Amino acid sequence: MKTLTSTCVLLLMLTLGAEAQRTSPDTIPAEAGEVTVHPVRHGSLVLQWNGHAVYVDPVGGAALYEGLPRPDLVLITHPHGDHMDLATLRALNDKNPVIIAPKVVGQELPSDFEGQVVVLPNGSDTNRSAAGDMPDIPVNVRSVPMYNLPDGPDARHPKGWGNGYLVELGGKVFYVSGDTEDIPEMRSLEGVDVAFVCMNMPYTMDVNQAADAVLEFQPAIVYPYHYRGQNIARFKELVDAGGTAVEVRLKEWYPGN
Repeated sequence: MKTLTSTCVLLLMLTLGAEAQRTSPDTIPAEAGEVTVHPVRHGSLVLQWNGHAVYVDPVGGAALYEGLPRPDLVLITHPHGDHMDLATLRALNDKNPVIIAPKVVGQELPSDFEGQVVVLPNGSDTNRSAAGDMPDIPVNVRSVPMYNLPDGPDARHPKGWGNGYLVELGGKVFYVSGDTEDIPEMRSLEGVDVAFVCMNMPYTMDVNQAADAVLEFQPAIVYPYHYRGQNIARFKELVDAGGTAVEVRLKEWYPGN
């Protein structure tokens, strides 16, 4: 009994320690209950709703996701190591979630993920009826462009290579930018309730570009993420000064750093 009790205490401490590495979650009012936003680290996040979990670019090891439900659906924006990590995907693969990804990711995923991958080119979408292997989640996912300017074969993220995503969940539309610059396709977005917008140089865009784009497409709520080394307080100042109703939520995506 003493050994069992000690083991349980150790497991609890490990779980609490892993959860302490994440910043506190937020909630978004939605149909059939709230959507809980779990910022994890850098470009990784989890959307939890009505008993389901959507993971975006899960990397960093399974310990970062302790205390969260295993994914029903995984979205991968592109194959760079801070967005796709096979070890983490394998560790979180208990429920054999559907993995939505661009073609380049589908080509890199090994055979043990066979049957789980739905490849979405830019501008396409899927739902349960379009992809029979989708989990029983009332969700629609549309892939949108993410790329660097000027676009070309030498760009870190050329057009068509990776995906941003629009996710409809609980009647709300969530936009995940992936690694993009201030591209016209982002500026032309409409009806976005919650946006996760990247900003880190020289890989994506700076806070001035990100703020200017957000002021144009005007999501109801925006989270700066993937912002290592950038002044997100300045991003909030710029958006707040823009005279719109966009709410900027600043979260700690680099705890302990």
